Amino acid sequence: MVAIKGPQAASFVKALEPRFVAVLVYGEDAGLVSERARAAAEAFAGRSKPPGEILRIEDSDLDGDSDRLHTELRTVSMFGGSRVIRTSSSRKINAQFLKPLLEPGAMTGTLVVEAGGLRREDALLRLFDGSSIAAAVPCYPDEARDLASVVREAMAEAAVEIADDARQLLVSRLGADRALSRSEIEKLLLYVHGTGKVTAEDVEAIVGDASETAIDVILMAVSGGNGRKAITELDRAVAAGDSPQGIIVMALRHFQRLHRLRAMLDQGRSFEDAARSMRPPLHFKSKGIIEAQIRSWDASRLDRAIAVLSRTAKDARLSSQLEATLAERMMLELAAMVAPSRR
Repeated sequence: MVAIKGPQAASFVKALEPRFVAVLVYGEDAGLVSERARAAAEAFAGRSKPPGEILRIEDSDLDGDSDRLHTELRTVSMFGGSRVIRTSSSRKINAQFLKPLLEPGAMTGTLVVEAGGLRREDALLRLFDGSSIAAAVPCYPDEARDLASVVREAMAEAAVEIADDARQLLVSRLGADRALSRSEIEKLLLYVHGTGKVTAEDVEAIVGDASETAIDVILMAVSGGNGRKAITELDRAVAAGDSPQGIIVMALRHFQRLHRLRAMLDQGRSFEDAARSMRPPLHFKSKGIIEAQIRSWDASRLDRAIAVLSRTAKDARLSSQLEATLAERMMLELAAMVAPSRR
């Protein structure tokens, strides 16, 4: 039994101890969950020579063969190397289904399970936390120091220099989701290709484009109680190619920031003081809107809003074909929570 804290997660995944044969990677940051799950699977595969084979098995793969995941993990690979199964928690792939595999000696392969946000009392988290051969790795939304590290690593890998003011500006515009953050960094590196450096002007030009502004409009509309506008802008963004799941994640991050602001205000701090402490900082274009909106949200309403967002994020991952419909329903639920006087 081992408890992995948030700051330890990255280093733990990079150097998985031999005694661990199963890892649960969970959290609200879907991009970071996917990134760390991939790293864990690669670490497991690298234990053997030749490297093990990584197979992806999801809920739908069990429709015709409910024992497939168990069979794969209990069968010795014909071509050498250990077999690594990567999967996601779902209606079928749950704590009861996985429990027999976490008995010592039950598997010849290794297992990586991805999940959304989990509470301490959730059966899946308790299963992995309580096993001597498994570990649960949390993935919390990136803080400024995490993003600075991601930026530094990406620039070093691309052999590109970045000015201090450009780095600070870039970090301030990232953070909604690890996958989205990496996408923005890759777009920036493509923009400066051949120059060998990144300036603040480059960041201004390419990071936080019209797509980001469109999503900001959605977030401001829903937290302002304008459900009709939120859905209209949501449909427009999806038609332009934005992912409904990505928008759901960004909405969750937005309401988590509102919750932190509300908590600081309830402690007696001024809005300006609270806003200065936010990381990443509030964008200057939305700061005034958020200051007005925060008066319509008390802590209990924000608790309910985050619960709705977390539930929707999970449902969208399990039913990707319904993600747009789930996002629309979520927008209406959230907008209806705004204090009537402010709608």
